[in-house]
Parts: sequence; C-alpha cells; structure tokens
Amino acid sequence: MEYVNLGRSGLKVSRICLGCMSYGDPSRGHHSWVLREEDSLPFIKRALHLGINFFDTAHMYSLGASEEVLGRAIRKFTKRKEVVIATKVFYPMTQDVNSGGLSRKAIMREIDASLKRLGTDYIDLYQIHRWDYSTPIEETLEALHDVVKAGKARYIGASSMHAWQFCKALHIASQHRWTRFISMQNHYNLIYREEEREMMGLCRAEGIGVIPWSPLARGRLARPWKNEDGTARAKTDHYQKVLYKATEAADKDVIDQVERIAADRGVPQAQVALAWLYSKDNISAPIVGATRMQHLDDAVGALELKLTDAEVRALEAPYIPHQVAGFE
Repeated sequence: MEYVNLGRSGLKVSRICLGCMSYGDPSRGHHSWVLREEDSLPFIKRALHLGINFFDTAHMYSLGASEEVLGRAIRKFTKRKEVVIATKVFYPMTQDVNSGGLSRKAIMREIDASLKRLGTDYIDLYQIHRWDYSTPIEETLEALHDVVKAGKARYIGASSMHAWQFCKALHIASQHRWTRFISMQNHYNLIYREEEREMMGLCRAEGIGVIPWSPLARGRLARPWKNEDGTARAKTDHYQKVLYKATEAADKDVIDQVERIAADRGVPQAQVALAWLYSKDNISAPIVGATRMQHLDDAVGALELKLTDAEVRALEAPYIPHQVAGFE
C-alpha cells in the first residue's frame, strides 16, 4: 500500500479510501442494496489487511447505521489510533426543523451523535457534505473551528460545491485564523471531468488533498458499455440516473476506450479508470466502494498500473462538456 499526506497537512492516508456507504442497514434509509453488518465486516477486515487505513462514511448513510458498523469493525479488527476515520455532516437526520444544514446548532449536535455511533472520542476528518445556502459560511466555519479546538475532530474537509464557494470559505477561515479545510471530496471520474475547470486547479494552488467520490461512475467505468442497468444497486439507485443518465450516449466513447486499454493491458476496466485518477498529481485517495472482494483487489491493482501518456490522451480525448452534477 502507498501512503500520502492529505493535502499540505501532516495526516498520512492510504491512497485508497474505503467508502462505507454500502455498509449499514437496508431497513434504515432508502437504499435496499446496502449490506447488513454481518456481510459488511469482511470487506472492512480485508481492507485493513491490504493496508488501507482511510475509511469514509457519513452520518446520513443508512441513517447512522454505517457509522455504527464502521465503529464496531474498527474496534474488532484494529486499533483506533491506526486508522483515519472520515465522516460528514449536512443532510437532515430527523424531521426537526433544525436537523440538517450547517448551522452551529446542527454541527454541535451531529458531531456528538457521530462520535457516539462510531464509538470514538474523536473523528480524524470531519467534512461538510454540501454547501448550506441558508447558513452564513462564517457561522459554519467558526463552529467547525470550535469542534476541532474541543478535540472532537482533528481536521476538517469539504465536499461537492462550486469553486468560488470553496475559495470563499478558505479565505474567510484564513482571515479569522480558523481551522482550514485540508481536503475536497468531489465528484470526479473519466466521464465527469467538470471539476477540472476550476476546482482541481484551486485545490492544487491551495494545497488541498482531493479524495474524489464515485471514481468509477457508479460502476459504469468498470464494465463494457451497455444501455441497461446491470447490478441490483444500478437498478434501484435513482441518484445515479441524476448523475449520468442524460449523458450516457456521450460517455460510451470514453467507456469504450477504457475497455480497449484494459484488454490491451490484460487488466480489469476498473484498474484502468482508477489508474487514470492516480495519474493526476493532486489526487490523494479515490473513495472506492466495495461489495465484492474483487472491487478491493482492483483498487489495489490500480496502484501498480502506470498508464502511458498516450493512454491518458486516448482516455481523455472523447470527453465532451457535461452539465454540473453532484451538488445536490
């Protein structure tokens, strides 16, 4: 396993982050494809065996069950100090009018709830899941700073927003000498590259670690092109239709290139798509979901696959501009 500093921080993370959205309780929340705890634990155990020390979840995944499963798995299989736990706050957890968002009240309540579910007294990377248009960013940043100073979080990160918003947040934090974001968890893969227009350059200039979500485009990049939905998740995951359905005809040429290069190299398509991400100098750790052991093996294999400049150009050439997606 390879390890890198997350952005300019001193926090060292594995170059693969295991996303834990698929682990929890299918009866809690809206995702029937989520694995139950007994089926989830082997994946977390295997990830640890492979040297993965970075685990990403969110308070709203299975309405808290994902955090619970991850916390119990870490206590069962390893030492808390040897892993990096990342979780997120933003989406409402109840019908309460103050549930959700990034107000001081919401952040202070949800950090304590996440700590309890995870069974730990600190979170390594506490992330805002989306931009809150109803709360002044100053209120959010000061609350996050207080969370860090209270020892409840070591670092803070952000996710999916416009570059101007992230730039504003970084500037205000610097003005007030508040804790600064060290990471950006954004939507970025071979068939969605709109982040290259502004966000990726901003992160490079500001020393922000990039930990992209959906690096395989909900599995589209891991299999040959086909019009119909394949897996059980693909058939029931309505959000993937928001992200990709409108552009699937344009994406076919990109996926065909992934398939061609994978065949030439004798490796799975997933390794090619992930290797492309690793070819970018400011990608710290793609967030990889795994519901089959092969998914973890492919992620590790991608670290050893070095694409040529010609292969990178071939993968990127068919791309056309897309509408912004993933800020919902």
